[in-house]
Amino acid sequence: MTTLCRNCLSAPEPPPAEGRCPRCGSRRLVSHPELDRLGIAHIDCDAFYANIEKRDRPELRDKPVIVGGGRRGVVAAACYVARIYGVRSAMPMFKALEACPDAVVIPPNMAKYRAVGHRIREMMRAVTPLVEPLSIDEAFLDLTGTEALHGGPPARTLAALAQRIETELALTASIGLSYNKFLAKIASDLDKPRGFAVIGRAEALDFLAERPVSIIWGVGKALERRLARDGIHKVGDLRRFDETRLIARYGAVGGRLHRFAQGRDDRQVDPDAPTKSISAETTFEHDLSAPDPLLAQLWPLCETVARRLRRAGLAGRGVTLKLKTADFQLLTRSRRLGDPTCQAETLYRAAGALLEQEADGRRFRLIGVGAHDLVDAALADPPDLLDTARLRQSRVERAIDLVRAKLGEQAIRRGRSLDGNAPRGTARDKARDGVRDGVLDGVRDGTAAHEDDD
Repeated sequence: MTTLCRNCLSAPEPPPAEGRCPRCGSRRLVSHPELDRLGIAHIDCDAFYANIEKRDRPELRDKPVIVGGGRRGVVAAACYVARIYGVRSAMPMFKALEACPDAVVIPPNMAKYRAVGHRIREMMRAVTPLVEPLSIDEAFLDLTGTEALHGGPPARTLAALAQRIETELALTASIGLSYNKFLAKIASDLDKPRGFAVIGRAEALDFLAERPVSIIWGVGKALERRLARDGIHKVGDLRRFDETRLIARYGAVGGRLHRFAQGRDDRQVDPDAPTKSISAETTFEHDLSAPDPLLAQLWPLCETVARRLRRAGLAGRGVTLKLKTADFQLLTRSRRLGDPTCQAETLYRAAGALLEQEADGRRFRLIGVGAHDLVDAALADPPDLLDTARLRQSRVERAIDLVRAKLGEQAIRRGRSLDGNAPRGTARDKARDGVRDGVLDGVRDGTAAHEDDD
């Protein structure tokens, strides 16, 4: 059994029977037979948004804090005090406030969170170049073979990294350590907050056997229900079936179910892992049901997604529309495009057509749009002899990016963004025709001399 003190980073031998580090007296010990032989980690900051707000406003230290939108919005993050009352991320705000009426609600400050996230990412890369970000505050790290570089096993390096985050940024992080990404991600959730959990090879199968099948990445509510109908409730239940049978029953995901149920995950920690999708969404102040108001909300989201695609040098081959009904039923509809795009207009036409099919009188509280199946932007919006406006549209949207970068987001807007200037006609007409060949409010085919760097 190997033991590590997360406070002084010593490795007491033999492990102290009284549960305290003999050097510093701390109880923050982690012990495991494979502790010095595991190198794949998942690091996840604890209640990241909420803890940043508490750090910056010490008077909130002992109060329940929720970061999120208005009463109609959802919870982006909840501190651990708020979680005691049952508040969780993605919970509708009105439900969160019913559960915790004394909570302090703070609007998200994404610029601040991104800046802190970038600093944490730099700290991670200082210990290994093999960092695969998953979100602003979490990542996989591969520290295999770094013992000589850091003068100790990966477990010690990770504990020192968590200390540095806590000392320099006054934030805490939880660590999961294992021999693959799947188990490292699970481990990081076992001992939150400020935790350090380990899953080794020897206990992996027994550990997984009694866990719900939903613990497997990619098993959402729909697949979980389908598995349950087939008598599969726990990960161990999957082991009754060979891989061929699972694939025949569940398609490609069946192979993943089989591998993960066996504790196998061959995915490498990839610092250059491609972005899989780019999206934007908004929650309405009041439920909307008519097509025209819904389209009005869809357009700025398409602009946002297109701008993010161009900034990332990407284009999407497909478009996804996301809707949430008044009773919180989530709907997603997708369409593959003829050519990859990073144009707001093309996204809007495709998503608008999908929206028209769903706008049947139901009331919606949220709308979102995303681009998926991403490729290099060099493949975006190729010239088309049958669509001569496409090249002009690309120039127009890039000109808008440049003007907004120089003068601000509100410096220039398209006609459909202005009250009373939306094109007339049916919802189908609006989704199809847009602003008539990209006519702008104040700009035609000009260019600007500043780059979008927001």
